[in-house]
Amino acid sequence: MVLEVFILLTIMCGFFGVIFKENLIMKTISMDIMSTGVATYFVLVASRHGLFTPILTEKIVNYADPVPQAVILTAIVIGFSTLALILVTIMKLAKNNPTLETREIEKNNT
Repeated sequence: MVLEVFILLTIMCGFFGVIFKENLIMKTISMDIMSTGVATYFVLVASRHGLFTPILTEKIVNYADPVPQAVILTAIVIGFSTLALILVTIMKLAKNNPTLETREIEKNNT
């Protein structure tokens, strides 16, 4: 229960950072924090029934479900590539703008 609360706090900190921060780098970091919290929550839910790897043995134990963990591993890789693409876009934007504040960029481009 305590771990779930900390994971939820991590997700909410990332969410509020995306909403309220003005700097594009801070928004990107907040988005990464939020996605890390979501991935951690899915891994927690997947390991709910057991902590052992699903290897066939003589004795019967509760196994962790490997399918959600594999899906989350794929989501982590996709999130990393998306983060890299966002950072490259921010670098391109930084060449044309003296600041990375969203309001200033909107003022300069309208």
